[in-house]
This record gives sequence, structure tokens and C-alpha cells, in this order.
Amino acid sequence: MIYRLLALNIDGTLLQTNGKIHKSTKEAVEYVQQKGIYVTLVTSRSFPSAKKVAKALKIKSPLITHQGAYIASTAEKPIYVKRINENITYDAVSFLEALPCQIRLVTEQFSLANRLKLNNHLLAKTVFTSGDPVFYSQQFVSSLSEYLHDQPVTPPKIEVYFEDKSDLKDAKNALGKMFTEIEIIELDSLRLDIVPAGVSKLTGLTYLGKQLGIRRSEMVYIGDGLDDIPLIEAAGLGVSMWNADFEVKRASDWITRSKNENGVAYMVKEHFRKQQPIEFLRKMNIIKK
Repeated sequence: MIYRLLALNIDGTLLQTNGKIHKSTKEAVEYVQQKGIYVTLVTSRSFPSAKKVAKALKIKSPLITHQGAYIASTAEKPIYVKRINENITYDAVSFLEALPCQIRLVTEQFSLANRLKLNNHLLAKTVFTSGDPVFYSQQFVSSLSEYLHDQPVTPPKIEVYFEDKSDLKDAKNALGKMFTEIEIIELDSLRLDIVPAGVSKLTGLTYLGKQLGIRRSEMVYIGDGLDDIPLIEAAGLGVSMWNADFEVKRASDWITRSKNENGVAYMVKEHFRKQQPIEFLRKMNIIKK
């Protein structure tokens, strides 16, 4: 099979535990780009945060961010945006405020979160070191619902961080019954992402593929999270990281090394060295476009 697009998750895939991208990973991305293969990022992160990673990898193509709700190469000209309307945002936030959780409304320009004393220090660290650039405004308020009553927000995504696994399960079930206008995505046992109905990483990548004339069977996807499973299953070649959960590995066609063992670079070198450059394949009429 000839692959024309490589899509990469960020956290747990591209980034090592120290939050950095290894030199070999940067070289691997450059290697496939030189072969004419389209490279993009698919992430739950905000657009500015993903753009920061893309810049380090010299990726200039549109990025699939906010779990697929925001696709753009520049913030000024997104090619796809879907938002949660202000009433649903307000109602969902009002419900979640009754639970001990951090609620973060994430837009392409700023994030807005409730001020909450977190007992789980790891959780606090996750919220405050999410890779947002310095210029990305992060505001905290004592009551999100009161703020939204006066200043409505229509975010592409709402992040919710729980201290207790049972609270997450309860919230997921309740929100699913209360609203048909949103999707609730479970990232792990303590984190939910809420996005507009019909939005996911998979729908985002499918949309971009249609814009480019690239079928899903011509795509390689590398990921590690539960929210990556639909893409791993749908891509022509679905790859999971060694550090991924068992369910993610089970869904994949290929398992590469862990994020701290340069798994992306290893996979790329193993597979793409066998493939001729796209331009050469066009000249030989092996591919038409």
C-alpha cells in the first residue's frame, strides 16, 4: 500500500515524558516530508498549543485540534470550526459545577477555568502545564456559570478534570442523557473532553483528507490514547505507541517503541524507507494525483 499522509498525536506520542521532542523525531518528520508525504497533527490540544509543536517540527499544513472541532494552519483562517452553543455551554457547566472537578473552556484564543482547590497534585499539574504558549490567555474565575451568564462563550471544546473516577462515570452518563448537542470523549479515567455533536479526531482527519483528495486507506496514524482508537482502526495503517493502554494496542495494526524510545522515528524509518517519493510514483503513473 502507498501512504500519502502521516497523522500524529502529540501527548504520549510525539512528546517524551520531559515534554520535549527528540531530535530523531524531528528528522523522521522531515524525512517523510521530503518524500512528498503530507504530515499533520491530530490532538485534543488547543490550536495555539498544537501550532507551537508544529513549528518545532516544521509542519505548515492544517492541524486538527480541539479533538477535531478546529482545523487550521493559521488562526486567522480556519478551514473548519464547530462550536458548542452558549446555552449548552452554560447548562453543561452549571451541571458540572456540582461535582469536584476542574472545568476548562478552551477556545482558539483563550481558556477560561473555574478556580478549584485540587487535592490531586498530579491533576493540578496536568491542568497548568498543558503546553499552552506564553501568549495564550488563561483566566480563572470563582464561578464559571456566573461568568457565562454575563459573558457567554461558545468554545470548540470543554475539558473536565476529575479527582474521582466514579464522578467521571456519573458525569459522562448524565451529560449523555441530558444533551444530544454534544459528544463526551473519555481520554482516561479522570479526564473528559466535551465537543459539539458529530466532532471527533476521526471526523476531523476524514474532513482534511477529503479536502486533500486523500483516502483513509492512504493514511498512517500514530497515537496512544483511548480517543485515538477510532483513527487507529480507520487508517490504512494504525499504529500505537508501546506506552499506550492495552485497548489501544489491541486496535492497532502495528505497535512501535515507546515515546521515550523514539517510537515515532522508529516506525517512520521502518515503513517509509521502503516507499518511493510521491512525485516519482506520479511520474510512473502508479498514483494519479
